[in-house]
Amino acid sequence: MRPRTLDEVIGQRHLLGSGTPLRRLVESEAPMSLFLWGPPGTGKTTLAYVVSNVTKRRFVEISAVSAGIKDVRAAIEAARRELGMSGRQTVLFVDEVHRFNKAQQDALLPAVENRWVTFIGATTENPSFSVISPLLSRSLLLTLESHSDDDIRAVLQRAVADERGLAGRATLAPEALDHLVRLAGGDARRSLTYLEAAALLSDEVTVEVVEKAADKAAVRYDRQGDQHYDVISAFIKAMRGSDADAALHYLARMVEAGEDPRFIARRVVIFASEDVGLADPTCLQTAVAAAQAVQLIGLPEGQINLAHAVIHCALAPKSNAVVKAIGAAVGDVRKGLIGQVPPHLRDSHYPGAAGLGHGDGYKYPHDFDHGLVRQEYAPEQVRGRRYYEPTRHGAEAPVAGRWAKIRAFLRGE
Repeated sequence: MRPRTLDEVIGQRHLLGSGTPLRRLVESEAPMSLFLWGPPGTGKTTLAYVVSNVTKRRFVEISAVSAGIKDVRAAIEAARRELGMSGRQTVLFVDEVHRFNKAQQDALLPAVENRWVTFIGATTENPSFSVISPLLSRSLLLTLESHSDDDIRAVLQRAVADERGLAGRATLAPEALDHLVRLAGGDARRSLTYLEAAALLSDEVTVEVVEKAADKAAVRYDRQGDQHYDVISAFIKAMRGSDADAALHYLARMVEAGEDPRFIARRVVIFASEDVGLADPTCLQTAVAAAQAVQLIGLPEGQINLAHAVIHCALAPKSNAVVKAIGAAVGDVRKGLIGQVPPHLRDSHYPGAAGLGHGDGYKYPHDFDHGLVRQEYAPEQVRGRRYYEPTRHGAEAPVAGRWAKIRAFLRGE
């Protein structure tokens, strides 16, 4: 069912309109280099194949999963010979190009610079992080989007009717079509795989047949790619927003996709101080205990401990006062607001310290009522600066009141 022309391509309308770089590549005889970045099943290989087919160029495909520098250089040399002997250009398509190391990507540079090939690299990862700058700067970057439900529906309906597909040999119930669209999750290739499997079971494809064929929806998640960062970002933001249900959903997605549970646990521990802090001091205890439990027992049972900590973090009162406090203090230090440690606070335990005046005038707080005594603790450059500004949320409310009184007493306010 792979499209043979650009007009047969479903979806990616932002790339296929009149005057777009991809259209110009097809309409022009000049070689170009481009990267196609997008989720699985969005048509990266299809677009490369269509460019080759429409422009009558040789199509050479290399998988970065299994190919090495030798394969790359052999493909480039063959393209040079073909160009020199017949004038015919070659589309060199490298799938999963982000899996190439720096040396392998460097091997592509001469062909791109000298335009010996039309280079098309496909990747599910952001090329800005996975492709070397010299190669990326010489290429166009085109971003593919997940197919909409209407796109997937059109793909499936075409496959049922088209002579290259089922050619009308099977019927697809409307409810089954809707179910296939849901299972596809924007992945056209997956939708066709499920349809084909269902049609092998029965000529009348119903919801029940689809469920037998597909078993369950696969979890789309790349631990090294954007999904990794997007899901963990949503996970943190759901806990911060106090939506325990949404946070558990993202936790389940990560666990089912095989994410390292220790990574999840570390993020929960960070969250406990960054977004809860003293509004609920027990939240950090729960998070650390969950991390230790995961280390001790692993999965699948460890997901219960993670869920315990996630629910606690999500439902706890929120405060970012701790992270703001250390951020402000670090900011001042980086600006050069450091200054000398006041003499009375310096170490006085080594020989000669007394002669330097170290420790002179230090007042031991435990000798005073309430364990408090007024004296200067900060260097002169940051005297009077306020870093920790507690909220009135949860258990931090009494802390805020106590800190206000202590600060006022220490500073004589």
